[in-house]
Amino acid sequence: MKFIFLVLGILSFTLGFIGVFLPILPTTPFLLFSLFCFTKSSPKFEQKLINSKIYKKYLEDFVKHRRLSIGRKIFLLCLATSMLMFPLIILDAIIIKILIILLLIYLYYYFIFKIKNF
Repeated sequence: MKFIFLVLGILSFTLGFIGVFLPILPTTPFLLFSLFCFTKSSPKFEQKLINSKIYKKYLEDFVKHRRLSIGRKIFLLCLATSMLMFPLIILDAIIIKILIILLLIYLYYYFIFKIKNF
C-alpha cells in the first residue's frame, strides 16, 4: 500500500509542478494530494516536499492556517466551475445535472465560508 501511495504522490506532484507553468492545471489540489500520499507512504518524500519552494509558495499558508489568497481562490473557483460546466451543458441526464449543480454550490460555500483569505 505504501508503494501505491508513493507512486500516486509522485504522479500528483508532477502534475502540480506542471501546473505551476500551465495555468490549465490546478497546482494546489495536486500538491495537497501529493502531500497526503507522501504522508502515508514516505516521511523522506514528505520532508522533501515540505522543504521545497513550491510547497512554501502554494501550500504552506493553506496547510498551516487554512487560508488562500483571494486571487488563488478566484482562479481555483473559475477553473473548477469551467470544468464542471462542460458536462453540465453536454449531458442530458437531469440527475447528473442536479448533482453537478449541488457540487458547485458546495464548492462555492466551502471556498467562501470555510477557507480564510489573506
